[in-house]
Amino acid sequence: MAVSIIQNPSNLTLAQSPTVYVVSESNSQALTSSSYQYVCELYYWTGDLNDSSSAANYTMLKYPNPKGVGQFDVSRIIGSLFTDLRQENSSSLYYRAVDVYEQYKTNPTGSFITGSHTRSTTQGSIDGYQLFQDNLQVFPQSLYNIDTGYAPMLTDGPASQSINEGDTGRIGVYMIPISTATPDTVLYQDNDTGTQQTLSLTAWTGDSSESIDTIPMTPAETDFPFAGDLTDYTIAIFDGVTQLSNSITFTQDCQKKYPPVRVAWKNRYGQFDYFNFNLVSKESFRTQRSTYQPQIGTWQERTLNYNDYDSSIQNYITDSTLKLSVNTDYVSEDYNEIFKQLMVSDEIYWLYDQENNKVKPLAIDTSTFNIKTNVVDKLIQYSFDFTQGQGFKLIF
Repeated sequence: MAVSIIQNPSNLTLAQSPTVYVVSESNSQALTSSSYQYVCELYYWTGDLNDSSSAANYTMLKYPNPKGVGQFDVSRIIGSLFTDLRQENSSSLYYRAVDVYEQYKTNPTGSFITGSHTRSTTQGSIDGYQLFQDNLQVFPQSLYNIDTGYAPMLTDGPASQSINEGDTGRIGVYMIPISTATPDTVLYQDNDTGTQQTLSLTAWTGDSSESIDTIPMTPAETDFPFAGDLTDYTIAIFDGVTQLSNSITFTQDCQKKYPPVRVAWKNRYGQFDYFNFNLVSKESFRTQRSTYQPQIGTWQERTLNYNDYDSSIQNYITDSTLKLSVNTDYVSEDYNEIFKQLMVSDEIYWLYDQENNKVKPLAIDTSTFNIKTNVVDKLIQYSFDFTQGQGFKLIF
């Protein structure tokens, strides 16, 4: 008697969405026992691909469903492991595997009889989520390239994007080979001259920390392959001479009337997307105070008097909240997808001093996002409101 795994997750899953193993026993006689249970032992780890512990991290039990199978969704467990901020860990992946078997009793007072074990292949999970209409149990559809079957750049950003002079930013690239494709080269092309430069990606050798590499997306990054500013350039990922990813073209905007606000947020693949809010932005400063009325007078002295600086109103709690309101320039509807991801992101930053790599955490206040299209709205602009995650006072 042996349990088989009849449905596996994909080799890469986004940990916040279902990660399901379905197991089945072909021996119908064993399934008739009222005590029959499927057992799923979950293993997860970081480090080398083969560093799995000999002891399971979790053991789950399920009775057969009406079709006689056991369905185990491990996404809640795996998803809870991603506690690092993207700002401090750009390559966060957990390996996972399950060992499944059956157990049942032949009589109510007897001990459990266990069947032989079946272990799954080792697979990976990264922080992120699928969307409705995505198929379960497959490599995330948005990372498929129509021509090559593999698009390793971890972004849903538009094929054409704009930047400002001095902008920083990096794109996450998934490095574990999918099928026969292995990303190894980034091609940068200056569209004004046709000149090309390449960067070599750090090869994946089996360690989880090498699962996601980041590549420079702007000339201000120190490892950008061209010297000086480019005003129009294209980035693409290659496996040798085969292009894996769709290209992304960046065009440098002219100097703006208002100081731009550059915002980065964690997208649905656990990596950063960026956008410059080039129209007017406003900061506001709000304080919250609690007061009390102190006792005035020298009641502990021989005579009663008071000081000319005494106050009958005293603040004992004073805190502050800083707000930030931003507005987009006119944008194409291609940005709608990543703006949706901004609305639900749990990690957002204002890149307020890019030269010194300084950021301020933000929490989005905007709760309604009216999706605009060129057909209906012609010109598309958006506004977003944020609360800054750091107040005026440095108080822990």
